[in-house]
Amino acid sequence: METTLDGLTVHYEEQGSGPLVVLLHGWGSNLTLFASIAAVMAKTYHVVSVDFPGCGGTSEPSEPWGMDEYTRFTATFIASFGEEDVIVLGHSHGGRVAIRLATDEDTGIHVSRLILVDSAGIIPTRTLGYHVRVKSYKAGKALLNWAPIRKAFPQALPALQTRLGSTDYSAASPVMRASMVKVVNADLQPLLPAISVETLLIWGADDDFTPLADGQLMEKLIPGAGLVTLENAGHYSFLDQPYAFARVLESFLGIK
Repeated sequence: METTLDGLTVHYEEQGSGPLVVLLHGWGSNLTLFASIAAVMAKTYHVVSVDFPGCGGTSEPSEPWGMDEYTRFTATFIASFGEEDVIVLGHSHGGRVAIRLATDEDTGIHVSRLILVDSAGIIPTRTLGYHVRVKSYKAGKALLNWAPIRKAFPQALPALQTRLGSTDYSAASPVMRASMVKVVNADLQPLLPAISVETLLIWGADDDFTPLADGQLMEKLIPGAGLVTLENAGHYSFLDQPYAFARVLESFLGIK
C-alpha cells in the first residue's frame, strides 16, 4: 500500500482488525522483516507496519533528518488512521522513534503500550579505538574531498567509507548517511523515566549492536518496565527466536 505524506511516497502494509498497533523497523531495514510479528498480532489487532523514509518502498527525504523529523513523520502517519490510542513496537532505530512518541506530548499521539525490541537510544561508551577511527575517517575524508585528489582518485573516498564506516553507513546515500549520524548521536536516556505507559522490553542475549546491558538499563530507568531476554538470539531477536518471541507478544497483548 502507498500514501503520500509531506511530499514523500510512503509504503506500508496493514492487516487484521481491532486496536491499532504500529511496527517501526530498524535502520537500513524495512517492514518485510516484521512479517511473522504482524501475522501473530493480526489475530487480535489492526497491525500497520511502515517503511521509514529512505528505506524499503518509501522515498528518501530531500535533506538529512534527525529525531525530530522522524518523530513528526511517524506521528503524522499514525494520525492518518484516525485512532486515539496506539500500541507501538519499535526495533532498534524504530525503538528510538517509539521512545520519542511515548514521551513527546506535542505529537498528539497517545501511546497506550510500548514494546521496545533490541532498541537503540542509549549512546555507548566510546573506546579509544572508536575515537581514532572517527578522527582517521574525518582527516581522510577532508583530504580525499580536495578537488585535485578527488579527480585523480575518484574511488578513494568510497573505499575509505567502506573500510572505516559501518555497513549501514557505507551502503547509504549521502542524505541518509547524514541522517544516520544525527540519529545515532541522539541520547534518549534522559527521556526514559518519563515513559508512563506499560512497557515491554525484549532483547537478544547475544545482541552485539544494542547490547543486553542497554535493555537492562532501560528496564531500570523506565517505571514498571519488564525485560524478557531471549537466549541464542542477537540484534534481530524476533528473527532468531520467532516462536519464543511470538509467545511473549501473545502473553503481553492478550492475543488469542
